[in-house]
Amino acid sequence: MKIYTKTGDYGETSLYDGKRVRKDDIRVESYGTIDELNASLGFARNYIEDEKIIEIIYRIQAELFDVAGELATVNKDKFSQKIREEHINFLEKTIDEYLEKIDEINAFIIPGTGKASASLHVARTVCRRAERRVLTLSTEADVSPILIKYINRLSDLIYAIARYLEKELKYVVFKK
Repeated sequence: MKIYTKTGDYGETSLYDGKRVRKDDIRVESYGTIDELNASLGFARNYIEDEKIIEIIYRIQAELFDVAGELATVNKDKFSQKIREEHINFLEKTIDEYLEKIDEINAFIIPGTGKASASLHVARTVCRRAERRVLTLSTEADVSPILIKYINRLSDLIYAIARYLEKELKYVVFKK
């Protein structure tokens, strides 16, 4: 099987439902950033030793394919909404679980005192960018509010786990 089709050589790509759009279309930028997030999480997973966190990340990575699929589809008859409220409930429950394991968050920290936490903080920033791209898309196309909420909660979860995995806390001190 060849992975190149030559159909994108002139700056266009096909969406999941077959519609052709420019490669710099905000829809492509949105699901492309979700793909980047998925890769960032896969990279981070290689530095994590906690099996439970590894399983959480695998679950999220699988769900991100559904997020990208939904974003890559204009004709909603071709792809049903797969991210639902129960996905958000899982994220919120897991956020709460990890926040209970750390000191109260009341100051900014310098992220990345270990490889695991550093790589998750990179993934968190990619997630925040994905959220911004999806919000831009939502100004010109129909995007599920649940999908937007999911991406927002996901960045919170990535932060909570990254903070939990910090080897030490280096606080930011603001000088006047």
